[in-house]
Amino acid sequence: MSVHERKERERANRHRLIVSTARELAETHGWDAVTTRRIAERIEYSQPVLYSHFRGKNEIVGAVALEGFAELTTALRAAVPEEPAGRAAVVALARAYTDFAERNHALYDAMFSLDNGLPFADEATPTPLREAFQALLDPLVDHAHPDEPGLFVETFWSALHGLVTLTRAGRLPADRAPDRLTLLVDRFVPRE
Repeated sequence: MSVHERKERERANRHRLIVSTARELAETHGWDAVTTRRIAERIEYSQPVLYSHFRGKNEIVGAVALEGFAELTTALRAAVPEEPAGRAAVVALARAYTDFAERNHALYDAMFSLDNGLPFADEATPTPLREAFQALLDPLVDHAHPDEPGLFVETFWSALHGLVTLTRAGRLPADRAPDRLTLLVDRFVPRE
């Protein structure tokens, strides 16, 4: 292995260490506790080393969010069978989404609530975000208006996000979350 290859491998390992440490701090203490100083102390590197990887906390949040979108895509795809994409698939999709959000509070916040610098619905949207949207679109496309399946999916996703956010904030009683999901799916994909 050349010196250049070794340095690149070390840099990639440091990058992963910074992201995983930020995520761990956020999951344990919340995002307010995630600072470049605290990360640097935890990984035993100087702050300038962190800044050689990321320009600041927002970029670190963005890197965590990218991991989150990849994990969300995996969870959604695992929950929904390839074919057919009927009502049962949409129910599974909705449950997988809300379960993911419930299991990963800090990660979900990085993806959707915090300034992560990631462009949505734009030519510059990173691949993990596009893939997560596609994982939502695939089971829903047959239930959408053929001219605007993206709008249908955006509205469904917005409703899921609203339910997750309001339930987590204590604005909606958590014990009724399954009933809300059933009602939501019924409105988007009526029973046959």
